[in-house]
Amino acid sequence: MTTEQPNLNYIKELSGGDIEFEEKMISILRKELPEEILVYKKAIKNEDFKESAEIVHKIKHKISILGLEKSYEFAVSHEKELLEEQKEGNDKFIELLTRMSNFLDKL
Repeated sequence: MTTEQPNLNYIKELSGGDIEFEEKMISILRKELPEEILVYKKAIKNEDFKESAEIVHKIKHKISILGLEKSYEFAVSHEKELLEEQKEGNDKFIELLTRMSNFLDKL
């Protein structure tokens, strides 16, 4: 199975060609995502499942904005898993976060 890649299709669709809007959206993603990743990793390390689930909830909207439909579905199930105090999906979620970060860094 090929790994889904982040894209700007949704942002471009939302913007209707407004480059300033696109840049603002990307800027927000670039600012917020690294902060949220740090909070997520710390919460996982401390086994604070409620906090972990809350941050996954916030991040999943960014996943959707970056056009990652399958990854969004995974994030929904990972959030539920964390609420049940399970973290089997953590490694896969970290890979997703890394992929998103790398994509935003290259823009």
